[in-house]
Amino acid sequence: MSAEEEKPRLKPIIEGAETLSLGISMVVAILIGVAIGLGLKKLTGITWLLWIGVAIGILAAILNVYKAYSKQYKEFEKLAKDPRYNMGKSQKDDDDEDED
Repeated sequence: MSAEEEKPRLKPIIEGAETLSLGISMVVAILIGVAIGLGLKKLTGITWLLWIGVAIGILAAILNVYKAYSKQYKEFEKLAKDPRYNMGKSQKDDDDEDED
């Protein structure tokens, strides 16, 4: 078996790991934000700093989702431009030319 034959089999595993890592990164971002908030609360004694840390964690999780969405959207655009996947569009264009 050559390396090229093994590559397509590993691609779904890698894509699945990327999807799983998004969920893990969301949880970790929120936990780190809570930890920062608890640390600030313990250092200063100000209760509302805990909520600042929670908000930072939630915003970091949202940023992670946005980055993953942007990456997937770019992949979708590449597939949309690929001639193998836009068959319906090319057939529709051919039909319009025949009517003229």
